[in-house]
Amino acid sequence: MTTPVIPLRIGLVGTGPWARNTQAPALATHPGAVLSGVWGRRAEAAQELAAAHGATAYTGDAGLDELFAASDAVAFALPPDVQAPLAARAAAAGCHLLMDKPVATSVAAAREVAEAAEQARVASVVFCTLRFAPETSAWIAEQHAVGGWFTAHAHWIGALWAPGVDSEFAASPWRHEKGGLWDVGPHALSVLIPVLGEVTRLTAARGPADTHHLILRHASGASSTVTLTLAAPAAAAGVEVELRGEHGTVGLPRWDGAVGAFRAAVDALIESVRTGVAHPCDVRFGLRLTELLAEAEAQAGE
Repeated sequence: MTTPVIPLRIGLVGTGPWARNTQAPALATHPGAVLSGVWGRRAEAAQELAAAHGATAYTGDAGLDELFAASDAVAFALPPDVQAPLAARAAAAGCHLLMDKPVATSVAAAREVAEAAEQARVASVVFCTLRFAPETSAWIAEQHAVGGWFTAHAHWIGALWAPGVDSEFAASPWRHEKGGLWDVGPHALSVLIPVLGEVTRLTAARGPADTHHLILRHASGASSTVTLTLAAPAAAAGVEVELRGEHGTVGLPRWDGAVGAFRAAVDALIESVRTGVAHPCDVRFGLRLTELLAEAEAQAGE
């Protein structure tokens, strides 16, 4: 007789556009998970989002503890430096972690979360979209297996604040403060590192507006360059990752939306919980990304 699989109860912390448009729909429709509740700093926002998906709403400090008690895992849709201490608190309560990138915008805060997860022996996944979107995750695995890469470049050029661009994320205070380096930098690094190896040397410089240029040396011996911004003109926006090596040149394929990618991240967390095997894109990897971004920020003179 087959033992029935018990769905993982996952609570959602946050009620902003990312929670509304991606995380809540993905969690509510995932066959291996149950949306155990929604917590928000504003009670009305938590109630609205929870009601839309048949879940319980929580608010306030006591409500956060109640959500943790009702959940096996917690997904976060919060600014990174709000996310970090709450994730450490969730881990201490015994909840597995499904965090957004970046896990924090300081190394100390990211390390606190990683150490809390390790001490509590909870599983963790950091949602870097391209590591989980089916099209790009398969491409990353394929290029890692091929090997022989000589160099690579990644451009993640956003136009979040350009005239005529309408985005719910444009008003985000932490994005205004930290810019493209911290918002889209994790995406680029999460592609390059699994293909080319750990970053062993980093050089960074500022460009126009919030633009950052990175030169990376990797453990494989390959080098890569990265350009990151959220402040480009609309006509200049675009995403590109290109690898060059002994087998020729390949480019990152297009991917289709974030909801499917987030479902795959939920799959990864469930598998890590079931097996006890850490996922490559876990909170320790999130800490390493934070270390690299903090080093780039310091070199760029901010």
